[in-house]
Amino acid sequence: MSYGFSPYVPVAKRRERAQKKIAKLRKSGRNIKPIEIEGRKIAKTFWGDSWCKNLESYSDYSNRLPRGRTYVRNGSVVDLQIEGGTIGALVNGSEFYKVEIAISPLSDEQWEKIKAQCAGKIDSLVELLQGAISQGVMQVVTQPGQGLFPLPAEITYQCSCPDWAGLCKHIAASLYGVGARLDKEPEMLFALRGVRPDEMISLALEAPPPIKKSSRRILNSEDVASVFGFHFEDAPSSLSKKSATKCSEAKSESKKTQKPAGRKKSTKKVSLKKPKKQKKSVSKKSVL
Repeated sequence: MSYGFSPYVPVAKRRERAQKKIAKLRKSGRNIKPIEIEGRKIAKTFWGDSWCKNLESYSDYSNRLPRGRTYVRNGSVVDLQIEGGTIGALVNGSEFYKVEIAISPLSDEQWEKIKAQCAGKIDSLVELLQGAISQGVMQVVTQPGQGLFPLPAEITYQCSCPDWAGLCKHIAASLYGVGARLDKEPEMLFALRGVRPDEMISLALEAPPPIKKSSRRILNSEDVASVFGFHFEDAPSSLSKKSATKCSEAKSESKKTQKPAGRKKSTKKVSLKKPKKQKKSVSKKSVL
């Protein structure tokens, strides 16, 4: 007796059926994006793994999350589309079920607070999306209730399956699928919360730069070589000798042809001896 639930379908049969469904939908022109997990870990990057850990931190989801993990690992999430603050999924269970999830956007006040706390701590958009961020930024964006990840009250969902217990395994699998998708498209998290990641970078660039000491210094031979793209030690020794000879000849020639500036100084030696006194001649007439 199934008590209103569809009979259990083995995993192998579900996978075979999922592949046929994907092929059929793609043939009809639909852009299908299945969730494919490699290995046991659902998400491996900072953003994807943080999303999954955020889900697991809420006791409201603890009963159904294990079945959701099994479903997403088995390839049961046939299609998962993220657009704005909504998530649409097609999950392969006893039948194919449609899942719809909505994520509330961040409030302006909360977003401004996050940007202010991260100002000047993120170097580029690429580093932010790759998760190459400091521990301080990581704590800001992952802080429960204050960061980028939604609280249970900010997530609404529904599934076409007959399970009315709230969070069914198909919805749980879809939520885990979002974590796997963030591994490849981390910008989707910002789209779900209605914010733009580049705003965190632009605010950082607007922050005044720190005062730096003068960077002047004496360049050594290696510094000069790096500027001009050569190394002094790479020059042949014979070339160095020729260059030195030419340089010496050029200096000699320059001395010969160079005209002295101003009047020439006399090179005539001046005698410092006193002139001899002439003897007075006595006139004979005066004597007589």
